[in-house]
Amino acid sequence: MSFDTTVVKCAECLSRNITVDESRGERFCGDCGVLMEIDMIDPGAEWRYFPENGKDQSRVGAPATMLYSDKGLSTDIHWADRDYAGRKISPKSRSQFYRMRRWQQRSRMHKTLQRNLQLALSYADKYCQKLELGRPVRERVATVYRKTLEQNLGRGRSIENVVASCLYLVNQEMQLARTLDEISMVTKISNKDISRIQREIKRKLKIRTPLQKPEDYISGFANKLELDQKVINEAIRICALAEKREMTHGKSPTGVAAAILYIATNTAGQSRTQREIAEVSNVTEVTIRNRYKELVRVLDIHFEV
Repeated sequence: MSFDTTVVKCAECLSRNITVDESRGERFCGDCGVLMEIDMIDPGAEWRYFPENGKDQSRVGAPATMLYSDKGLSTDIHWADRDYAGRKISPKSRSQFYRMRRWQQRSRMHKTLQRNLQLALSYADKYCQKLELGRPVRERVATVYRKTLEQNLGRGRSIENVVASCLYLVNQEMQLARTLDEISMVTKISNKDISRIQREIKRKLKIRTPLQKPEDYISGFANKLELDQKVINEAIRICALAEKREMTHGKSPTGVAAAILYIATNTAGQSRTQREIAEVSNVTEVTIRNRYKELVRVLDIHFEV
């Protein structure tokens, strides 16, 4: 189901509680009930299944996807040298099919914009695989990158820089808990360039991202340190107390998460050194030390270091 993502609040009551009813194709305000959009188009496939024949006889092909420059709607000449019945193609026809495949590829990528998009999508797929991000994330990155091309935001910048910035923006939007240092390490692009381009894309496209919270990073750091669920639960409990005391405001969420994890490992009897946590979280030991001292003092937590 596709709808306008630029509208983030109700025009009547200014509420941000916007609800989408996919069965009716409607979007409305969850507080005052104002109908904001009707008859929304679902671009997905109309799957139909006829069990009596034992085959999937859907009347349409695969749904459109943003992961391909043509959205997966064009046809391809398969590289297997066999016909529809599985028989081998004769050598004479094989050379003809080879020329047809080559010219088909050239005809599909005859525009600069298409070549740009194909290269960018390959970068996005590679980065997401290295960061172990799923298909929905790749599709969202592709969607944001297409919008940057429409707004001509990539002019004068390399494709890799814009793709990395779109990935970092989607990371914030979907709360994927990947740090800027991780994305910079994977993409081989500096933190400064990624942050600068990402801020401009977010401003131009009017994309709102939620604030990053320390609890978003706790599970990822704990998995890298091979900690069990007991430590994670203790860290989340300490994080909730810290947020209640407003100790996380104005501070780096990764630094606070690292300090909370250091406290939780010591209180749960699975202690890890500050250096071990610093290497996993890409936070300096000084930051962890300063944050954990503030937390234990205000929250009145006692443990032996």
